[in-house]
Amino acid sequence: MRENLSEVLVGAAVLAVAAGFLAYSARVTGFSTGGADGYALTASFRSAEGITLGTDVRMSGVKVGSVTGLALNAETFRADTTLSFDGDVPVPNDSTAVVASEGLLGGSFIEIMPGGSFDNFVAGEQILDTQGAVSLISLLVAAVSGSGGSQ
Repeated sequence: MRENLSEVLVGAAVLAVAAGFLAYSARVTGFSTGGADGYALTASFRSAEGITLGTDVRMSGVKVGSVTGLALNAETFRADTTLSFDGDVPVPNDSTAVVASEGLLGGSFIEIMPGGSFDNFVAGEQILDTQGAVSLISLLVAAVSGSGGSQ
């Protein structure tokens, strides 16, 4: 009887730790159920290389949201994304969305470069001014082939 009680207690402790880990990982990755206090905008990129669901959306280096949708548009062959923002973060309606990298070995994120407009986007609108990801491999190939031809 005593062995059964200790097994049940150990099992309950393992389940509690697992639930805590799931809650922590959901919070860290930005996973949410689409709460009512935020809003979503869309953007279409030529290349969304390195962007996945849950990727940070940042403004001035501060996380202001995350990517909640990513799909290929079969008509334009562009990557259509849905960006969910915190409710208290205004985004001027002449802002630019850029796929940026944290460095050579770092991950990618979407940087919102705010414009100077006094009017802000409202939920459901599209950010028209976008810049896709730059392939580091393409840059290296261009640099190597360019330096070899100049000698």
